Amino acid sequence: MAGHAPGNAAAPPKCQLYLISPLDVGGTFPDRLARALAAGPVAAFQFRVKGVDEHSAVRLAGPLQEVCAAHDCAFIVNDSLALARRLKADGVHLGQSDGDIREARERVGREMQIGVTCHASRHLAMEAGEAGADYVAFGAFFASATKDSGHRAEPGLLAWWQQLFELPCVAIGGITPDNCAPLVAAGADFLAVSGAVWGGDEAGAVRAFQRAIAAAET
Repeated sequence: MAGHAPGNAAAPPKCQLYLISPLDVGGTFPDRLARALAAGPVAAFQFRVKGVDEHSAVRLAGPLQEVCAAHDCAFIVNDSLALARRLKADGVHLGQSDGDIREARERVGREMQIGVTCHASRHLAMEAGEAGADYVAFGAFFASATKDSGHRAEPGLLAWWQQLFELPCVAIGGITPDNCAPLVAAGADFLAVSGAVWGGDEAGAVRAFQRAIAAAET
């Protein structure tokens, strides 16, 4: 997410939203995504589905990519380099078990952005940056019903990263409008959120996040 924005280097260098999909993105979910992005701005949307074959994933991703393109929101694929390449996605997000970053860069080229999960590890984040990642993701900062990472990060990790590195950082894990202020104040470039948005009124949640971010940045 060079230039402090996934897929949009001209965006202002302030904390922005990075939405992660629920596992079920069928049915009316494209309409929900459109409502969320219309309430934005939202910098990125991560397509995260499990237990479906690539053909089904492509079918599910198509309408969501169209919604993202219409709202100038980067479309990022979770885990799968092959799917990201097939979809010509804006980016791919890799976990620690999803392969070598340098090899991934060779496969996707320079245009596609690569994000890397670094848990609560300074060492993993520095390694990711040296290997060519475009952003690093730290977390979980709070308990999350979406994914149990087994790792707990503190806001001080974000502040340390921002003091030493220009590479954007993403905060993830149980983040809500009510608890995000310390992460914004510590220097998170992006807040990756899922349950706090898709668990209810998605447009209202996005607006609540925008208000909370603005308040924390003043």
